[in-house]
Amino acid sequence: QVQLVESGGGLVQAGGSLRLSCAASGRTFSSYAMGWFRQAPGKEREAVAAINRNGDSTYYADSVKGRFTISRDNAKNTVYLQMNTLKPDDTAVYYCAARRLPTASLVTRAYDYWGQGTQVTVSS
Repeated sequence: QVQLVESGGGLVQAGGSLRLSCAASGRTFSSYAMGWFRQAPGKEREAVAAINRNGDSTYYADSVKGRFTISRDNAKNTVYLQMNTLKPDDTAVYYCAARRLPTASLVTRAYDYWGQGTQVTVSS
């Protein structure tokens, strides 16, 4: 069992930056691929970014490529999402997820554990 706790969300103006963090419990964090997802009001949850267990393979949704960066620190059991040049359309609850396989995926149902989410609001 893995418990995930997100932090770093908040209110930011368009063009600004935020860095989300996701702290994981347990000693098996380094064996899991990790992902960030988001869900805006009235919309389905969508993938944002994913990273394999070693941190050397990453994937991004087209909508965030070039603006967001996913990374991980296995020594700290933490995965990060650096978000730059934020837009109002990025407003959503952002979720961290863990997958019991080493390879990353942008498919929501591929993930086994989920955090409670952190709100990101981008004002225009």
